[in-house]
Amino acid sequence: MKLYPIRDNHLYQKAYRSGAKAVSRSVCVYTMRDKRAGQLKKSNPTGEYLNRVGISASKKIGGAVQRNRAKRVAREAYRQIGREYAIKQGYLVVIALRTSCTVLKMQDVKSDLLYCLRHTDMISMEAQGE
Repeated sequence: MKLYPIRDNHLYQKAYRSGAKAVSRSVCVYTMRDKRAGQLKKSNPTGEYLNRVGISASKKIGGAVQRNRAKRVAREAYRQIGREYAIKQGYLVVIALRTSCTVLKMQDVKSDLLYCLRHTDMISMEAQGE
């Protein structure tokens, strides 16, 4: 599953202000409906709705190496969840990483991210691949 990034700062700000929020020990997830989902669907070769995903890591997390590792881990966790479960499409998803994300293993970050996505009603309860 390819991740389509959120490129505009105002979309991050809008998600922080008015999106649904769920917090766990390693991640904080904000989700909201994407107003450009219809336009993105038309330009998508498969003709499906897409999620735009933004991963935010502040300098509180650590140096550049720690921040980049945390973002890689969160990106891969989101991909694995997308393969195993049915994630709703047509949303803006902002994943804000917390300081404990650097010391946890990928499976722990994945379980925290799964908890947050379920809490914001982004995942249907039945498993897709199982």
